[in-house]
Amino acid sequence: MKFELEKVDPQSKARTGTVTTEHGKIETPIFMPVGTAGSVKAVHQKELSEDIKAQIILGNTYHLYLRPGLGILEKGGGLHGFMGWEKPILTDSGGYQVFSLAGTRKINEKGVTFKSHIDGSKHDFTPENVMDIQRTIGADIIMAFDECTPYPCEMDYAKKSMEMTHRWLKRCISHFDQTEGKYGYSQTLFPIVQGSVFPELRKQSAEFIASCDREGNAIGGLSVGEPAEMMYEMTDMVTNILPQDKPRYLMGVGTPANILECIALGIDMFDCVMPTRNARNGMLFTSEGIINIRNEKWKDDFSPLDSGIDAYVSNFYSKAYLRHLVISKEMLGAQIASIHNLSFYLWLVGQARQHIQRGDFSVWKDSMVKKVSTRR
Repeated sequence: MKFELEKVDPQSKARTGTVTTEHGKIETPIFMPVGTAGSVKAVHQKELSEDIKAQIILGNTYHLYLRPGLGILEKGGGLHGFMGWEKPILTDSGGYQVFSLAGTRKINEKGVTFKSHIDGSKHDFTPENVMDIQRTIGADIIMAFDECTPYPCEMDYAKKSMEMTHRWLKRCISHFDQTEGKYGYSQTLFPIVQGSVFPELRKQSAEFIASCDREGNAIGGLSVGEPAEMMYEMTDMVTNILPQDKPRYLMGVGTPANILECIALGIDMFDCVMPTRNARNGMLFTSEGIINIRNEKWKDDFSPLDSGIDAYVSNFYSKAYLRHLVISKEMLGAQIASIHNLSFYLWLVGQARQHIQRGDFSVWKDSMVKKVSTRR
């Protein structure tokens, strides 16, 4: 993987760049649709590529390991071949999913023992076997195995967790560097900065991750319930430490406003389930604000979902029609809403990229944050 830093905004830390993998290029800043189990919910791969214009998607190690399982994935040629996606893929190591299984998992120095949410069977994740699992899944960018601390938590717990994550990272790097990919292309390992919301821990973790000198870096453990301003403070601190010439990925973030504010803080890559999850519940993100399409006010509104963005679904279907589908619980409603929301997110980061290149990002961002945060 290679990263070329192209332009930095003069009024902020926002920047544009290009990540090059063997499955294609990714223009940053970028949003990655979440395809947890080898599928971005309610969206065909053709729509992902051609309508939404996704450049990279995300899969999840925990879910793919449990189902369909590594044997099927390997026979299918890795996740790319199995799901018919020819562009880059990033996999989360499963650390966050294990974190969410608080009642059925045990963490120790070796790794994590957990029970499957599917059938209750016991499994072990270690830094070493998570590298092997992600080698088999075959993502272009893979994540180190970490512990995601909850919010709130005591500083002592956050410190011990961070230190263990750092020790796990050393094991991930050692094992990753001693193995090779299975499908004839290279893979890249990103370490993850932890430290909860404690500035001294975040600083220490960012310095350690920077010293590992990998091709890119991730920031985890945020967007887990802490106030947005606290997330911005931690992100700002970490991007001051992580190297300028490598991509920075803020995991699990977030709302359109979160993304814009964090682009201004120097983040290059984002992912979040929000656009698809909220779409299935009738919430639309648009260039003029947030819409609950279930509301009565949209019943006879025949205007497009969002004429402000260049996307087929957003321009073609009316609010009245989508409301009818959602209220009627027609599957097409979830599909249209999901494609629209993802199209909007990709449009938003694309607009950010253009304004950074023009040199007027900060003015545009301040105006856009107000718009996308408005409830219509």
